[in-house]
Amino acid sequence: MRVLIVYGTTEGYTRTLSHFAARALGEAGRPTAVEPAGHETRHPDPSPYDAVILAGSLYVGRFQAPLAAYASAWKAVLNTKPSAFISVSLCAAGLNPHDWDSVEDCFARFQQETQWTPTAVHHAAGAVRDSEHDFFKRLALRFIAAQRGEAPTSRDQDLTDYAALRGFLIDFAGGAAVRA
Repeated sequence: MRVLIVYGTTEGYTRTLSHFAARALGEAGRPTAVEPAGHETRHPDPSPYDAVILAGSLYVGRFQAPLAAYASAWKAVLNTKPSAFISVSLCAAGLNPHDWDSVEDCFARFQQETQWTPTAVHHAAGAVRDSEHDFFKRLALRFIAAQRGEAPTSRDQDLTDYAALRGFLIDFAGGAAVRA
């Protein structure tokens, strides 16, 4: 069973998670290709693959436009085969119900706009890469943390639960193999 992973990223972390996913699936005997969502002329064709995973990060309440364009362009194919979505956001690391409601609302809007309905969804916490942010972005993130009563961070943090992500991937691939 061959798997295609298509990702959209703003700061590069979703690309990192997509390659982690490819390694995890490869170790489980599932050959996997990883491609960025590009402009319409560069969209990878999902047709030759048995299953497809899209991965995108939330940025200002939306997933990346190239990823949405990809899902819209290939919805007819994606809706006929096992497909999954990995939503990457810092909200997925939180325990605040409002955060989870926001993530669900953003994903529902993405589904409505693209008309693609994945067979499985996983919400992965993202990473805080404070060392890569400019002054204004650090200031904005600290302001948001203060508004929420959280201690602002001044260090890089990877908040992803890799065991949970690996478990999701293996379960999805196993179910996809049964369906194929």
